[in-house]
Amino acid sequence: MPPISPAQLDTFDHKILIELERNGALTAAALAERIGLSPSACHRRVKAMEAAGVIEGYAAILSEKALGRSATVFVAVTLDNQRSETMAAFERAVSKCREVQDCHLMTGESDYLLRIVIADDDRYERVHQETLSRLPGVRRLVSNFTIRTVFRRAASVAH
Repeated sequence: MPPISPAQLDTFDHKILIELERNGALTAAALAERIGLSPSACHRRVKAMEAAGVIEGYAAILSEKALGRSATVFVAVTLDNQRSETMAAFERAVSKCREVQDCHLMTGESDYLLRIVIADDDRYERVHQETLSRLPGVRRLVSNFTIRTVFRRAASVAH
């Protein structure tokens, strides 16, 4: 089966993606049984979706709380300007910050949105002063603490 484009996904492909989203560690045989295909056909489809970039990889979803990281903070970052060199310098620097789990270039009032997870014994004040405020080009930081995570998902397939 040649590599497929996302527009060419059929019902079986969507079923495969839904099952892998639920459990990325499924064997080809278990996956095939759940969706009603042979293991070899299922394996070929998974490999084709990987080759097409529909499936980028597999990861375990870790419990932040169990790892001792109970505080999640979303930080809206506004830069001094939106010149490409300013943005590139910020992106290079922020990618090295161990507390930053996600960084998104945004539209709207802020330039970036960061998701930061800090340890139970850590203080956000330290992260703010020693890390975030020292990133190149930062003009303004607006921090919002989560009260509770209602749910987390990996990239979702339309069900």
